[in-house]
Amino acid sequence: MKLDVVHDLQSVYRKVVNATSRPGTISDLSHEALSVEKVPVQCAASIWVLALTLLDQEVTFKVYSTQAEKASRAINQLTYAKPVEVNEADFIFVLPDAEEGSLEEAIESGKHGTLMNPHNSATIIVEAENVNEGVELLLTGPGIQTSTSVKVCLTGDWIASRNQKNREYPLGIDLMIIDKEHQLLSLPRTTQIIENKVVV
Repeated sequence: MKLDVVHDLQSVYRKVVNATSRPGTISDLSHEALSVEKVPVQCAASIWVLALTLLDQEVTFKVYSTQAEKASRAINQLTYAKPVEVNEADFIFVLPDAEEGSLEEAIESGKHGTLMNPHNSATIIVEAENVNEGVELLLTGPGIQTSTSVKVCLTGDWIASRNQKNREYPLGIDLMIIDKEHQLLSLPRTTQIIENKVVV
């Protein structure tokens, strides 16, 4: 089966909107991801599908990976988006082979908007082992009735880095976490995250 660049990418976009407007909701991108015949670099096909859906010639991006040059060239050729330094990028991809600490660096260095234009901030897309296992996170904020919890298997001190970056509302970065099973968790900058240490 081959990826339909019209219908499949429209479907991905709707799922991204749903996941972003309802933080804590997991969106399944497996149907679209499994339609990708070949991924140019070592990462989940769903990462590639998100790049094809969200990037165009009007935006910029940065890739963290040992294959960053190859990945950047492929993304540029397919979407016409321009590769730039992390502090200028609209989208930042942290692939599974990125060096330790890359996610924290991306969060700390990424654009967080201005008071006049808070939407002029970066969206970080990172691949995790699993979005149904690992550390339990308690989420609150817009799109969540009271609170909700999710589990994410993602190493590093990224929660503290994100909370620090997003401390001055409405400034901050948006985060999308995709796992090897093509499950998407979106954490917009308006979502508050704490590690849930309560034992039930």
